[in-house]
Amino acid sequence: MSWLTDIARPEIRALRAYEHAQWEPGLVRLHANELPWRAHGDSSEAGLNRYPEPHPLALGAALARFYGVEPSMLLTARGSDEAIDLLLRSYCRAGVDAILVCPPTFGMYSVAARVQGAQIIEVPLQREAGYACDVSALLAHCSDNVKLVFLCSPNNPTGNRLERAQILQIARTLQGRALVVVDEADVEFADGPSLIEHLATLPGLVVLRTLSKAYGLAGARCGALIAHPDVVALLRKVIQPYALTQLTIEAAFRMLEPAALAAARSHTAAIKAERERLGTALRGLKRVRKVWPSEANFLLVDFDDALAAQQRAHDAGLLVRGLRAFTGLQQALRLSVGSAVENDRLLASLA
Repeated sequence: MSWLTDIARPEIRALRAYEHAQWEPGLVRLHANELPWRAHGDSSEAGLNRYPEPHPLALGAALARFYGVEPSMLLTARGSDEAIDLLLRSYCRAGVDAILVCPPTFGMYSVAARVQGAQIIEVPLQREAGYACDVSALLAHCSDNVKLVFLCSPNNPTGNRLERAQILQIARTLQGRALVVVDEADVEFADGPSLIEHLATLPGLVVLRTLSKAYGLAGARCGALIAHPDVVALLRKVIQPYALTQLTIEAAFRMLEPAALAAARSHTAAIKAERERLGTALRGLKRVRKVWPSEANFLLVDFDDALAAQQRAHDAGLLVRGLRAFTGLQQALRLSVGSAVENDRLLASLA
């Protein structure tokens, strides 16, 4: 047993995983209490009257090849949200352990912590430095009860990528004490590579990836947690069997086909080009105070009156994200980069 499991909840270390029905799809299935006929309109490959693979190992192996890791280092999940929840439930004892987050950032880290009863320690990003991470303050706040440090890069909702060297410094310093979870949901839109290549030398590093953004499968809910095999094995005990639906599994396999991947790369390049065009145009609008640099598929924009700008977009049939709940972002909107036509409608509504 390594420190990666030693710091987890003792109840989870001792947990015996649920024993699901045997998985041998080539045999006639009379063991799982399923209906032998398909439902009307079911056009799936395997049939929705049958349970999907309890833990989709074949899909996991395919995603592992895609991300360049061993299958034992990857856990498929219902988007990054489920992976975040699994980490909280596995590593944080209610009322005892804590997570550390750097606001403004993705809200699900704190939501999952509150559901689990874990404490939340906040070390804000430095707005005056382009929302950079304050490494010294972060490490100073990492008390012994901090089990998980969540870093979103590119960060949501600010769009900036955290400094690679800083993340690695944090992960090295916290080896043996806490996991450093790097959420790379938007990394395909960034200019540099993933941190996956550092997992071999930093066993406390965890990387979250998703097919929701660059690969157009937000509605399918398919993500991946990539980490040391000890972490993955621990979380496998907690994740529900049949978590990924048959439709999701089939959609993910189709997405990994060469033609689909080529289309995804084309779409990603188009979004990056539109991000630059949209940002330049927004900077020319008199009601816009600042357009923050972004390596994600959205822009953080400060307005003279964010609520009025949000209403103008709504009147034009467009939904944009208000950020009044975030400290320091009361006059900001998060604008997803759409197609050229959609972006032109947005600019016209804000002009």
